[in-house]
Amino acid sequence: MITVLLCVLVCECVAVPVVVFPMHGKVQSPDFPQPYGPNLLKQWDLLVPEGYQIKLTFTHMDIEASQDCSYDAVRVLLDYQKSLGKFCGQENDPDGNHPGNEPILSPGNKMSLVFQTDNTNSEQHKGFTAHYQAIDIDECAQLDADSEPLCSHICHNTLGSYLCSCHHGYTLRADKHTCVASCVGGLFSELDGHLSSPGFPEASRRGLDCQYLISVEPGFLVTLNFTSDFQIESTDVEEGSSCLYHWLQVTVPDKEPEKLCGDQSPGVKATHSHSVTLDYHTDTEGSSHGWSLHYSTQRVSCPHPGSVTNGRVTPNWTQYSYKDYIHIRCDQGYKLMMYGQEIKSSVVRCQSNGKWHVPLPQCQIIDCGPPGGLLNGGITFISGSDNQYLSVIKYHCDEPFYSQFGGVEGEPCVFSITINEKQCSVFIDFSVIVLLNVPPPPPPPPFGVSLSCSPVNLTCAADRKWRNKNDVLVVPICLPVCGKPIKRAGQFGRILGGNLALPDTFPWQVLLGVNGRGGGIVISDRWIMTAAHNLVHNGVPVDKDQVIVRAGNNDVAELIKEEPASVASLHVHPRYNNPNSVNYDNDIALIKLQNRFTFNSSIMPICLPPEGATYETGLLGLVSGFGVTEKDGQSFISNKLMYFSPPVVDQEVCRASLVGHRQQLTDNMICAGTPEGRSDACQGDSGSALAIHHQGRHYIAAGIVSWGINCNARGKYGVYTRVGNYVDWIKKTMADNDA
Repeated sequence: MITVLLCVLVCECVAVPVVVFPMHGKVQSPDFPQPYGPNLLKQWDLLVPEGYQIKLTFTHMDIEASQDCSYDAVRVLLDYQKSLGKFCGQENDPDGNHPGNEPILSPGNKMSLVFQTDNTNSEQHKGFTAHYQAIDIDECAQLDADSEPLCSHICHNTLGSYLCSCHHGYTLRADKHTCVASCVGGLFSELDGHLSSPGFPEASRRGLDCQYLISVEPGFLVTLNFTSDFQIESTDVEEGSSCLYHWLQVTVPDKEPEKLCGDQSPGVKATHSHSVTLDYHTDTEGSSHGWSLHYSTQRVSCPHPGSVTNGRVTPNWTQYSYKDYIHIRCDQGYKLMMYGQEIKSSVVRCQSNGKWHVPLPQCQIIDCGPPGGLLNGGITFISGSDNQYLSVIKYHCDEPFYSQFGGVEGEPCVFSITINEKQCSVFIDFSVIVLLNVPPPPPPPPFGVSLSCSPVNLTCAADRKWRNKNDVLVVPICLPVCGKPIKRAGQFGRILGGNLALPDTFPWQVLLGVNGRGGGIVISDRWIMTAAHNLVHNGVPVDKDQVIVRAGNNDVAELIKEEPASVASLHVHPRYNNPNSVNYDNDIALIKLQNRFTFNSSIMPICLPPEGATYETGLLGLVSGFGVTEKDGQSFISNKLMYFSPPVVDQEVCRASLVGHRQQLTDNMICAGTPEGRSDACQGDSGSALAIHHQGRHYIAAGIVSWGINCNARGKYGVYTRVGNYVDWIKKTMADNDA
């Protein structure tokens, strides 16, 4: 049987009182301020914390005076034996011993007061009152010449106590009072400092092995500056002096260590490193006085960055060091480039390894990109190339079909534009101005527009915009040239048996297909003018999808091979009303195309006439068309563009030729032809132009082929819509539907 004994330890916790010594207080005789009695013996023991002394001050004393205070007295004692004073009497009492106002100090933290009276009191006396307080003892200042110092090196007074510390190279012993030489060495990371052997300038102890590590921030290089007070024992050998037994070894990373000894100071030693190890060794024999040094640091230098072509480096110094920054800025018209990419700014930093953290960027000339495209025009470089900074370009239009100012001239009106404060006068047909949404010139005619202008030269500016010399962003507009075919037709013949039109002589001619064949007139890149009766049949407007528009060739067989122009909308004059083919007044209509024509020698617009224009009788015009023609007495639809040159007929003569016919001639019509009937338009020509060469400069659409009495009938004339009466309507219709 195994018996297991369990021992239980019972712990009883007893509260240990913590004694708190008062730091100040008051002592007074019994019954004070009432008179004290006889045969008293009263003692007070004062105690304050260690490290403090007691300061006692009597504030009132009235004790029976006697020689040597032999009757009544209060005594101040130290350790119950040593007297610090025996007092009685009153202030200024010659028979007593009054303490006055001077305080009584105890050397330590204890003090006793004893109050004793005899058995007789001839007079009544109040006694005394005194105050005391704890005063810190400055232990470091209380030493005398015969006493051992509290600290062997440095004494520091503290409240109620003191501390000892040692000079560099020494450590404090366990007794907390005495110091001994040490070899702690240690790490020194400040950018400058002082080092010395233990106990320096005292001689070094034997048997030392001390290590000091100077390690500062990378990017700084340490320099050692030894004082002249240098002596480390050296040994004479055959080769000279050697550091065999005592030495100071200097070790720099990646270099051979160097031992120093002798009586000659090494002076200044540049380590070229941010880290240096110093090992100080003395053996158990010999003697070395030691050494002392001040170390400093300098920043690592980076190579001069050089210059940047077409740029500048700031600040521009002769030398750059660790943590220095430089900014690279390009000259105007250049951009910062790095690794093939444009950068907004460049700040380059000198690193701790003496290299710049990135290579310098380049300053590359900027470019403005391709200039804004010019519809129906192009660009010519006057200077520079590749759209680079300060390159100068000049816009040009695709002449002779487009120009910056249009292609007509005429009398100027009030409307004018001034550009660049230079004036030159040009005149633009209003049918072109309408497309630009330019406000109309006021009536009366003519409606030429006078512009003040200069050639549009643009320069690639520093903000990468193409600007003119007035710092304005501008792109010109190439306006169609109207009424100027590259070939001119002769003015003779007729359509009915008329003349074959040569290529490019009537580039405004349009072939319309609307339940048959008709004609039209190109007046702008999106608008065709024609006779209203081509688009209204039996009083009902045709649908736009029924209208086929072809242009650009004098041969119908070739025209029909091409895709016709898509029609966007039809616009018949609102006052055209001719359900019975009798009233051809206001026989005018416009066709808006879905897409714009690009003009060339085969397709060009004809100019509109001046508002309300009139024409002299006999003035020859040109009429072209793909209508009925005649050959060898036979009439047939022509597949080639034919033309003839009818003269303008006096209005009254024309009106007289219509007597007896239902149709009436109005002021919105103009007649042309000969009484012999040798030249006339016929079926299929309706909507084509009566073109007149205006003032010897350009062709205008004076009329639109409208109607007549038979074809080529003697004594009858062709009747044309007078376009000059509809310029306002044409302009408004085009402007309102230009979106």
